Amino acid sequence: MFYRPADGHGLPHNPFNAIVTPRPIGWISSRDSAGRDNLAPYSFFNAVAYVPPQVMFASTGAKEDVDGTKDSVANIRETGVFCVSIVELAAKDVMNASSATLPHEVDEFAHAGIDKVDCNEIACARVANAPAALECRVTQITQIEGAANFVVFGEVVGIHMRDDCLVDGRFDVTTFTPLSRMGYRDYTSVDSVFELMRPDD
Repeated sequence: MFYRPADGHGLPHNPFNAIVTPRPIGWISSRDSAGRDNLAPYSFFNAVAYVPPQVMFASTGAKEDVDGTKDSVANIRETGVFCVSIVELAAKDVMNASSATLPHEVDEFAHAGIDKVDCNEIACARVANAPAALECRVTQITQIEGAANFVVFGEVVGIHMRDDCLVDGRFDVTTFTPLSRMGYRDYTSVDSVFELMRPDD
């Protein structure tokens, strides 16, 4: 099968998200200029550079009570900071609860019953018991093709790692089972890893 996205695919569900998988989930926390916290999961998320360490996430769509975007991007525009908490399988239900479309002033941490703590380097909250969290300062927010598509880039200025996730000096993802987004309403978890050496190693 071949199709041009501009012409439509003719299938019952859009296959695009199912093709680019699995995708890590960035649990993005932000705080607006009035001090109200927000938490939302984004599966258009990834690390993009080592030195300095940098990450990105993309927000698509808009809310009626936010001008042309969603709460996360609106807050980050105001404050210039955000935090990414890593989602583990054990947190799948509260992560999903935090994805609800709620009024701007509602704190998703409280709505979903998620414990939060303040970040060290930035004025933002993070998920208290996440396996890892990345405190970020915005480097750029770029609008891409589409009415409400924004990509947020941030430099990681602080890194939290849960002690039980460190094994023999390595951050071991098998200690917490990362959750990843597939297509449609599907998710998957990472419960095994293997190593490949590059030809020039």
